[in-house]
Amino acid sequence: MMRRMKRCAYLVMEDPGDFVTDYDLSFDAMADLGWRVDCVPWRDPSHDWNQYDAVYICTPWDYPEDPGLFMQVLEAIEASTAHLINPISLVRWSLAKTYLRDLAERGGAVVPSLWFDRFDPEEVSGWFEHFDSDRIVIKPQVGTNSQDQFVLKRPVTNVVMSEVQHIYREQPFFVQPFIANVQSEGEFSLFFLGREYSHATLRVPEPGDFRSQEEHGAQVRNITASAEQIEAAERLLSLVDPQPTYVRVDLVRDDDGNFLLMELELIEPSLYLRTDPGAAGRFARAFDERFQILTGK
Repeated sequence: MMRRMKRCAYLVMEDPGDFVTDYDLSFDAMADLGWRVDCVPWRDPSHDWNQYDAVYICTPWDYPEDPGLFMQVLEAIEASTAHLINPISLVRWSLAKTYLRDLAERGGAVVPSLWFDRFDPEEVSGWFEHFDSDRIVIKPQVGTNSQDQFVLKRPVTNVVMSEVQHIYREQPFFVQPFIANVQSEGEFSLFFLGREYSHATLRVPEPGDFRSQEEHGAQVRNITASAEQIEAAERLLSLVDPQPTYVRVDLVRDDDGNFLLMELELIEPSLYLRTDPGAAGRFARAFDERFQILTGK
C-alpha cells in the first residue's frame, strides 16, 4: 500500500524580485521524508489551508508592508487543520523588534537599544550622548532587509534630519550604537534546526556600507562557528519559549570582543541552505520531527 504524501505549503512572495532564495534546495530532502511541497504566495486569499498538513513560513519578506494582513493570514492557517511552523506565538512575539528588549530584560546579551513611538528631533543629540558614540543606527520596530535604516553621524545634517523625521513621523523605531565591527569583520549568523546547531555564515557588507544582506552587495561565506559563538547563541535561545524548529541567530562582536545579538530571526529567516551540503537535510528532518511531535504521527 502506497504511503500517503504529507502536504506542506511554503509561504512565499508573489514576486521575489531581487531577493536571493534557496528554499528549493529543501524540496528533495522533504520528499525523502514523505512531503509534497507547494509554494503558495502568502497574499493569495483563495487558498484552503485545510488541504495542507503543515505550513512553513518561508520567504514572505514583504510582510512589513502590511503586517496586519500577514497576521490575518497566519491566524487563518492557525484556525485550519494545518500546523504552522514556527508557531504563531513566536511570530507574534518577534514580529516587532521589541522582542530584543524582552531578551535584554531576561539577561540576554543584546546590542543596547532605546525605544520610541514617535520621532522628536530635539532628542537626537541625547542618543549620541547616551551611547557615547559619534555614530548611531535608527531602525523601524517592524521591518526586514535593512529597509528604512539610517546610520546617523554627529552632527546630523538638516537634510538627513528631515528625511529621518519624514520616515518615522508615524512609525515606531529604536536606536542602537553603531557597531564598527559590522563593517570591519561582518555579521555572524548561526543556524539552529530542531534545537541543534546546524551551520553558520559570515556576512560582510560592501566597503563603506553597513547592511549585511546580499541584496545590498554583502559577501556571504560559510564558516565554522566557534565554541564561543555557539555558546553565546545557545544562551540567547534558552530565553525563548516555545523553542523554535528553525532559527537564525545574528551576532556581532563589540569593541570588547563580546558577541551580542543583532537579530533573532524566528519568522522567515533565509537559512542559506546552499552554504552547507547537509543543511537542507537537517532542515527537513527538524521540520518532520516537529510535525510528528505536534500530531503524534
